[in-house]
Amino acid sequence: MPRRILPILILALGVGIFVALKATRPAPHPVQPSERIWRIAVTDVRPAAHHPILTLFGQVEAPDRIQAAAPVAGRLLEVQVRDGERVAAGALLARLDPRDLQPRLTRAQADLEKERLKLVHDRQALEQEREILRLARQALERAETVQSKQLGSVSSVDEAREQYARAQLAVTLREQSIAEHPARLAALEAALAEAERDLARGTIRAPFEARIGVVEAAAGDQLQPNQTILTLYPLDGLYVRAKVPGVHSEELRAALTNGEQLTASGSHAGRPVTAVLERLSGEADARGVDALLRLAPESRLPLGAFVELRLERPPAPDTIALPFAALHGGDRIFAVRDGRLHGLRIERVGELDTGAGEGRVLLRVPELQPGEPVMITHLPNALDTLKVEIVQ
Repeated sequence: MPRRILPILILALGVGIFVALKATRPAPHPVQPSERIWRIAVTDVRPAAHHPILTLFGQVEAPDRIQAAAPVAGRLLEVQVRDGERVAAGALLARLDPRDLQPRLTRAQADLEKERLKLVHDRQALEQEREILRLARQALERAETVQSKQLGSVSSVDEAREQYARAQLAVTLREQSIAEHPARLAALEAALAEAERDLARGTIRAPFEARIGVVEAAAGDQLQPNQTILTLYPLDGLYVRAKVPGVHSEELRAALTNGEQLTASGSHAGRPVTAVLERLSGEADARGVDALLRLAPESRLPLGAFVELRLERPPAPDTIALPFAALHGGDRIFAVRDGRLHGLRIERVGELDTGAGEGRVLLRVPELQPGEPVMITHLPNALDTLKVEIVQ
């Protein structure tokens, strides 16, 4: 019997000790909940006028590019330039064989001289034919007088009338020929001018300081009329044609109308490129409107090259420039007021080129107070009233 009671006594003793220890344990201190504080960086901004930047992608072209062509059919005697060469104004580019051009000039000169001699002969002949007409009239009058007195035949009168009509026709034709002389002379002088022009065009010279684009013919080629020999374009007449989104076209057009000079900058093959917006196309499509930016002469870009430019738009008043990290959700920023975040709605105006390789976004924030700190640390969990600590 005692053996059965012993385990029960031990169990009861253990329970008693546990209850005593639990009753005499020290009371824990209550835990006070604390709010987490986020450390952020801020910047103080004040609204001002800034020039937004518009990034453009375009191709270099030359609206004043010239195609030098053969004026008439002939053989190309020589070509003095090659693709890409730079030539001075008046430099010899190519020359056609003058033996293909000189005969046309000689023929035109001969035709013109022939017409002038013909006028002299026509005037002399007209005097003689008028005399013949006067004699024929007298002969007709005598024949009619004789026939009226029954002394002559009817056939003699008819013959006299025929001679008179022939003489009158000759005078009329001669007068007509003299009257048409100015028209024939003008036509022959025009033909002579064309022949002289073609002969002069047979020697092709650079009309301005230019760069050769493509040489399409070689010495000895037999050319057809208007066949292109080479192309060239002025060094100071290069443009970049780029598409401007329709949302910016009216803004840029108004700036050009007001006489504002909008510049653009970029780089190509490691060299800086500068340009000035000169005009906008009068037609648009779904992608926007074409803008023509005149390149600075020192840019020296090859024709057809693709280039990226950053165009300076007209100034945007009452805007602030912030790092892109300050944007949250793309439509708001956070100001710090009394140690807590306060979300503000924004109007995105564009981008700003700081020149240090770090772009900034231009915003209008009507609710922002001048000089108020704005958070530039990007917090994925940023919310209104979130407690923050500003760090330098």
